[in-house]
Amino acid sequence: MDAHARRSAALNDRAPRKEAKLILYWMQHSQRAHGNPALERAAYWANQCGLPLLVLFVVDPGYPDANIRHYTFMLEGLKETIAAVEKRGAAFSLRLGSPPEVAVKVAREAAVVVTDRGYLRHLVEWRRTLARECDCLVEMVEGDAIVPVEEASGKQETAARTFRPRVHRALPAFLDLPQTVRLKHEAKDLGSKDDQHLTDVTAFAEGLGCDMSVPAVTQIRGGISEARKHLKAFLQDDFPYYGDKRLDIINRHVSVMSPYLHFGQISPLEIYHAVQDVKGHDESRASYVEEMLVRRELAINFVHYSPEYDSYKALPVWARETLEHHAGDPRDRTFTRRQLEEGKTDDPYWNAAMREMRVTGYLHNALRMYWGKRIIAYTNTPKTAYATALYLNNKYFLDGRDANSYANVGWLFGLHDRGWPERNVFGKVRTMTASGLERKFDIDACVKWANAL
Repeated sequence: MDAHARRSAALNDRAPRKEAKLILYWMQHSQRAHGNPALERAAYWANQCGLPLLVLFVVDPGYPDANIRHYTFMLEGLKETIAAVEKRGAAFSLRLGSPPEVAVKVAREAAVVVTDRGYLRHLVEWRRTLARECDCLVEMVEGDAIVPVEEASGKQETAARTFRPRVHRALPAFLDLPQTVRLKHEAKDLGSKDDQHLTDVTAFAEGLGCDMSVPAVTQIRGGISEARKHLKAFLQDDFPYYGDKRLDIINRHVSVMSPYLHFGQISPLEIYHAVQDVKGHDESRASYVEEMLVRRELAINFVHYSPEYDSYKALPVWARETLEHHAGDPRDRTFTRRQLEEGKTDDPYWNAAMREMRVTGYLHNALRMYWGKRIIAYTNTPKTAYATALYLNNKYFLDGRDANSYANVGWLFGLHDRGWPERNVFGKVRTMTASGLERKFDIDACVKWANAL
């Protein structure tokens, strides 16, 4: 109970409303009905107050950088979540509009409002608005980081080597999965004329009027059932090889959990325990925990403590200085953003990576590194490269537009890294070349596969 209490924070100093119709859980980041501490906290309040529980999710058709690809994957997961919430005896309200405005409106009938935690600038502001405008208690519960961000570190960490011991030291206190709370009061008559019905995901997504230029993916679908299916297959077939072969871009021993984590469709703590439960394969276990705990939550640390996380200014001083010093270095060739986006460069490896991104919304980490590093070489200034990398990342990747996106793009330019031997264009920032791909992989086979997508 102490660990779960440390995941929760009151966002205002108001008391539960005495004359109320319901307890409200405003679901936004943790889009799941299982392993969701915010949902369980709301269920606790429902039982304490003797009220039914209403779960609210607001689809914002104008969400920053979102397109039909992102909405489709999210809605596939939400359809499953709605059914699971209602099966527990709670009501689910799916609405369209400005999330904080709708949440404040619905909260007028609530004794207590519970919400999950978001880390990006607009998500933080949404919760501040809710807490300020509500005249009842508003609580926030963190369930999409294994270790709550302030518990891991009270400052912005400069590298994995400084963050790693801190997050591992805090980890044991936060390993318990939330207990499922049985609701004592079934939700009835909580519907509204503003509620939307999610029967046909494709029709719903297309009706949003959102950016249709990036089609939905067909290789994977959203939802906790799909996430668990992928996780089970990974642990059975690929986990034994993850430790020493996870960088293989041909025989890919990867879990593809990042899209599901991005939309909060599966708990990172559930994944952590599933990995721990596999017998043997200590090297694979250590490598996976390093990626999911240390690297992923270092990214959360970055956006939480760095106000300019989505700006070139957020890069370390040494990285900006060395890149600017070499900004005038001659490039072998440069390409426009449109040429890059369409994969029309003279580099078949880069074009294949961009094609995989466009078609599948995913890219193996080793290829992501090559893809991002070459953008620095293919554009005329480091600032142009940064803006281009972030634009393409957020437009095409299913897991784009989150803490990992901003930290990973920053890493291409030296964030959370150290200086390397000085080179043309890159200066002291780490680089990656075509010859490096050729030495390590059968890159031609990868190109052939990508071009057939």
